[in-house]
Amino acid sequence: MSDRPRILVTGFSVFPGAPVNPTEKVIERLRGDAVWLARHGNIRLEVLPVEYGQIPGRLEALGNEFAPDIAIHFGLSAKAEGFTLERLARNEIAAGRPDNAGCLPELTQIVGGGGDIAATLPVKAIQEALVARNLPVSLSDDAGGYLCNYLFYHSCGQVCAGFAPDMAGFIHVPPLADGEAPLNAMALQDLVAGATVIIDTCSAAWLAERRAEMA
Repeated sequence: MSDRPRILVTGFSVFPGAPVNPTEKVIERLRGDAVWLARHGNIRLEVLPVEYGQIPGRLEALGNEFAPDIAIHFGLSAKAEGFTLERLARNEIAAGRPDNAGCLPELTQIVGGGGDIAATLPVKAIQEALVARNLPVSLSDDAGGYLCNYLFYHSCGQVCAGFAPDMAGFIHVPPLADGEAPLNAMALQDLVAGATVIIDTCSAAWLAERRAEMA
């Protein structure tokens, strides 16, 4: 058994209405932390395009190239109060606005006839770990109808060939505290700290499950 799971961590690029995406900044900061990267070893950090047409193919490629055991996705929500742990990926598209390629899907379902899918990340353990670090956290069963939920569903639903992590889930974060930021904004250092807590917690939970299976 490997002592370090393969972990995929993603953020999103900027998109209409969000000229700064804190999740992209978090990925950039993690990429620059050589000590943290060395400790984890098998980790892949990606910034995904905010384009419906790109998501399935990117996940398939990542599945075939990296085969993650854990997939942790971060996205921006202007309404998020701290780290919002999404528990349910809904089989619906209700964008209301186009993506970065100008696409506004006509479909209302991601997968025809499919049901909603629960996240497989250790949500309770993540919540407790963030609270222990005095970082704001909440739970949600509605990841919205835009690209965040679209990615969430594809990741948890194993509908992309070759992409089948043992654990997958989505976390919304608030805007970055920069300039005239809203009251719910968070500093980049706190977002990065929370992201590392989430990644560490998921890694520990995955290892605990593997050890239990072998006991």
